[in-house]
Amino acid sequence: MSEANEDTGNNKSNSEASEKEAKVYEALRRVVDPEIGLNVVELGLIRGIEIKDDSAHIIMILTTPFCPYGPMLLEQVRATTEHVLGVPTTIEMGRELWDPSFMEEGAGGDWGLF
Repeated sequence: MSEANEDTGNNKSNSEASEKEAKVYEALRRVVDPEIGLNVVELGLIRGIEIKDDSAHIIMILTTPFCPYGPMLLEQVRATTEHVLGVPTTIEMGRELWDPSFMEEGAGGDWGLF
């Protein structure tokens, strides 16, 4: 009997985490790279989100290592996530190099990439 209750609790917890993550992704669509004109989600720059009860952690990459708007984008992602979740948020720069294949389907059409 207790196993069934634990499973229900885990499903509820997973569902809540999924809802929070979806809200963060939706909010991050407002963070636009001014040089490219696409948001960080469309570009595939958000590589991971970890949400806990008292904090959030985002792994993010940039389109180029020396992106002139990098510091601004990192801060906007951090502040936006913190605002949506109401918990302190940290940003980790991923080591992966960005590739156009990371973009959402159809997002590269304006660039003539796909």
